[in-house]
Amino acid sequence: MLKEKILIVDDEVDIVSFMKDSLEDEGYEILTAHNGYDAIQLAKQNPHLVLLDVMMDGIDGFEVCEKIRSNLSGPIIFLSACQEESNRIKGLLVGGDDYLIKPFSLTELKARVYAHIRREKRRIESYAYEVKQYGEVNIDYKGRTIHINGVNVELTNKQFDIVWLLAENKGQVFSKSHIYERVWGLEADGEDSTVTEHIKKIRAKFQAIKEDNTYIQTVWGVGYRWG
Repeated sequence: MLKEKILIVDDEVDIVSFMKDSLEDEGYEILTAHNGYDAIQLAKQNPHLVLLDVMMDGIDGFEVCEKIRSNLSGPIIFLSACQEESNRIKGLLVGGDDYLIKPFSLTELKARVYAHIRREKRRIESYAYEVKQYGEVNIDYKGRTIHINGVNVELTNKQFDIVWLLAENKGQVFSKSHIYERVWGLEADGEDSTVTEHIKKIRAKFQAIKEDNTYIQTVWGVGYRWG
């Protein structure tokens, strides 16, 4: 059976060793990096999940995430001692899926890793061959691509998931908190701004290809729907 591959990135050697030993005991294959430059190279091996420290010399975790996200669809969990909400929101906006605050327990680490990998498996299995066509918009779940009039729309992983959620449930209105829960798989308290920013960026990318479009509609006071 193929082992899930996890990339651990942290400039503290002891923490990397600590997590590596713990996750290897759970049967995962582990890759390790102690700086952002090595992390970017190792990410080319397509790990199933990345544990990514935020504060590192040279390239910090947020920048690493932005550089690897376009080619990596698996979950990215940020690790940071910073508890500020603005940092958590930034991590989600640049393409992260979760934010684990240091110090954390091994039990919580293992639980989050397991939950994200299991969720990713279910999602891939459920939509392995799904392709949806809405007029000039083609959405391919397996290829994780969206084309408008044959032109590819460059979306981040989370932006694609938001579009897929709305398009798959055409006409249904989703609140910001509901979108957050469905796409990120976490409780959505205080994260409405994350969804708002993602929707804004998605619309801008759609408009760059087709200026006059109503694909994602705002239902004022309620949320968003696919038109």
